[in-house]
Amino acid sequence: MSPSGVLSYLPRVTVLSPLRTTSALRQCPSKPTTDLRHGHFLTRPQRRCVSVEAALNHGVTDLTERERRLLDKLYDGLVGGQRASLAESITLVETQHPRKKELAQVLLQRVLAYRQEQERENGGKPVAFRVGLSGPPGAGKSSFIEVVGKMLTGKGHKVSVLAVDPSSCTTGGSLMGDKTRMTELSRDMSAFIRPSPTSGTLGGVTRTTNEAIVLCEGAGYDIVLVETVGVGQSEFAVADMVDMFVLLIPPAGGDELQGIKRGIIEMADLVVVTKSDGDLVVPARRIQAEYTSALKLLRKKSQAWKPKVVRVSSQTGQGIAELWEKMLEFREAGLRSGELQLRRRSQQKVWLWSLIQENALRHFQEHPAVRCQLADLERRVTQGEISPGLAADLLLKVFTSSQ
Repeated sequence: MSPSGVLSYLPRVTVLSPLRTTSALRQCPSKPTTDLRHGHFLTRPQRRCVSVEAALNHGVTDLTERERRLLDKLYDGLVGGQRASLAESITLVETQHPRKKELAQVLLQRVLAYRQEQERENGGKPVAFRVGLSGPPGAGKSSFIEVVGKMLTGKGHKVSVLAVDPSSCTTGGSLMGDKTRMTELSRDMSAFIRPSPTSGTLGGVTRTTNEAIVLCEGAGYDIVLVETVGVGQSEFAVADMVDMFVLLIPPAGGDELQGIKRGIIEMADLVVVTKSDGDLVVPARRIQAEYTSALKLLRKKSQAWKPKVVRVSSQTGQGIAELWEKMLEFREAGLRSGELQLRRRSQQKVWLWSLIQENALRHFQEHPAVRCQLADLERRVTQGEISPGLAADLLLKVFTSSQ
């Protein structure tokens, strides 16, 4: 099923956002085009672009009755808060099957429209709080999430944890062990834990993590925690999909300021020194002082919030309640200043372009003319006959000339 199959189903989505549909039509002015909401015809100036009308008339079959029933079942279960439907929906958006990927986009469109309606009823404010968590291995991320998650569910919140699991570049396998490390939280009916393999995606944050966040919010989870793999250059990806980025640091391990990339520290809205108990209290205080001094030297990224450094202990629970208060202060400051809403809008644009880049690269690699030339050019590059830059230019020329 091509995009035409997907778009032809959208008029039947009762909660489809008029704003989203209208903006899509504005981008596709050609001869008279069909208004997806009411079936009316809108006259637009002639312009060369891909129009909704062209997609609708592409001549690909519509959704089958079985597919409609599946989408209705998933959507009804999702907005009803059923964890099984949420898990099945995330599996659908994670699939690599072409037809199922487009079914996933239909489901996402419905959930997005439902979420927009909720935000309108909430005065235009986001209904969920997205928090990204990152830190070096051994920082205690899983233990921290379990303690915080249990505290939040005890306060009446619904918490979803999207724990991104590293995949092996050699075998493609992953550990998927986060549920085993969060034994109590995984049994909590107000919590949902979803380990997700990176599948080689740059940044440890999978391509589908954004979609999973939307689905979790549609299912009524008002706190979404995204745990990422380690700390590295690629971990900037998590900052482009959450409201608040939290960096977890263990109290020991040598000169921590040298061990953590400066860019990651600059992205942090809150630095948490973990394991502040027992013999590690003194090192934790030292690390807190070092990071407090370091943050003063960094460029301020927000006018409404000054990054804080706090100490917590997942073992004793010390500092956890105070940490949550700091996170709420951050959210309130962002909502008052409008920075939170602005960040959400800019993240949507980043999400769009990341998908464009990924799909454009896949389309390029699968193009018949490129595949015909690729093996020979790769061989000549590895043998030093031509430069990689020349080979890339030749492949791009073949790709564009055959369109």
